Amino acid sequence: MTITPARDLVTRANQEVETIDVAAAKALLGRDDVQFVDVRERHEWEGGHIPGAVHVPRGLLEFLADPSNPNHVAELHTGKKLVLYCGSGGRSALAAKTLKDMGFTNVCHMAGGFGGWQEAGYVVKR
Repeated sequence: MTITPARDLVTRANQEVETIDVAAAKALLGRDDVQFVDVRERHEWEGGHIPGAVHVPRGLLEFLADPSNPNHVAELHTGKKLVLYCGSGGRSALAAKTLKDMGFTNVCHMAGGFGGWQEAGYVVKR
């Protein structure tokens, strides 16, 4: 059995989804047609996140993105551009590809993730 390394899956995902850098994401912050989506774990979210983001842990993504699920996250279904982020960009690339595979069309992810956002000195909500 051959196991595909996670880094290869992330590389493939990055080839299939729109990837923006931290500065481009910052330029989108606060726009009415954009929704930031934090796919990190709850303890990461609670340690700080991008203002206005909605928390949708990657482990529950498919379920919370499915509008037929009673626990779905309505913010994913507003027609807004979804900007996904994680800690550094790997999980968000995989999550963006998953949403694309589910039929979402206006989705991208932020390379550098929340770590890059903080390094740039951008505002963080705690």
